[in-house]
Amino acid sequence: MKLSMYIIKRLLLMALVMLGVSVIVFFIAHVIPADPVGALLGGNAPPQLVDQMKHQLGLDKPLWQQFEIYMVGLAHGDFGISLKSNRPVIQDIGEYFPATLELAIFSIIFSIILGVILGIVSAVHRNSWLDHFSRIFSILGVSMPVFWTGLILLLIFYYLLGWLPGTGQLSLFTIPPDHITGMVIFDSILTGNWQAAWDGLRHIILPSIVLGYAATASIARITRASMLDVLRQDFIRTAKAKGLSKRIVIYRHALRNSLIPVITVIGLTFGSLLEGAVLTETIFGWPGLGRYIVNALLVLDYPAIMGGTFFIALAYSLANLAVDLTYAALDPRMRT
Repeated sequence: MKLSMYIIKRLLLMALVMLGVSVIVFFIAHVIPADPVGALLGGNAPPQLVDQMKHQLGLDKPLWQQFEIYMVGLAHGDFGISLKSNRPVIQDIGEYFPATLELAIFSIIFSIILGVILGIVSAVHRNSWLDHFSRIFSILGVSMPVFWTGLILLLIFYYLLGWLPGTGQLSLFTIPPDHITGMVIFDSILTGNWQAAWDGLRHIILPSIVLGYAATASIARITRASMLDVLRQDFIRTAKAKGLSKRIVIYRHALRNSLIPVITVIGLTFGSLLEGAVLTETIFGWPGLGRYIVNALLVLDYPAIMGGTFFIALAYSLANLAVDLTYAALDPRMRT
């Protein structure tokens, strides 16, 4: 199959997935036995005011009409008006998403560096204590809940040792940088606000470790398995027979050929980091999209819940699409 046809096929499949996500998100939000108008106005609001607000928000219409309005809005990039902020949801997402993206970027950098190193060391020193340590580290990473890891790190490094700040992106008295990308550390560097850059780096260390721990474990396991498979190949034995040093055999021949599945996992992991930031942002008071959705859930802000969920699903699908297209470009056999 030609690459262009493969791209069209993947785009159509992605459109079907997003259609399914939008349908599921809408109906789950509307079958919840709760009253968003009551949550917005309070329990003592006059019935006339409640009816007026329901009519204004379109909640007095039949469900199928609400769904039609919702889908037409999505087709035009309109996620509705947030009941809490009274602003377009897409505008709120544009304000909160850069913080989530910044956290995901630092988390994936942490995961790649530590995960690849652990995977290489574990494969080269198979069945040694380094290998056992790496495997235990990986099992803990994929099995421990994010909220538990976050609370433990906060207890140790913020409360007991006082080495790192606890919550937020910047300290209270730090002057924030001018808005360029919406990402505090990148904006601080671009504007030369080094005090804010250093403060932002200290604030992002703990949440990026918590968010990236599970991803580190997955990358380490894939790297180890891929390295072990490559180290058994004939060309590796040939390289050793030619008298090449162990370092050259590992880093020039084995690692290079074992990175393709690792790169695929890294791409998919980055998409999952965007959706998995909800708990991490809540624990660390990080002003990102995950925390925005949680706050919307607490006040039954339907447009914000549906818009935020749809946007995260879209970001994850785009990350998957980028990985698939890259893989298909590198290996034509994947297009079949």
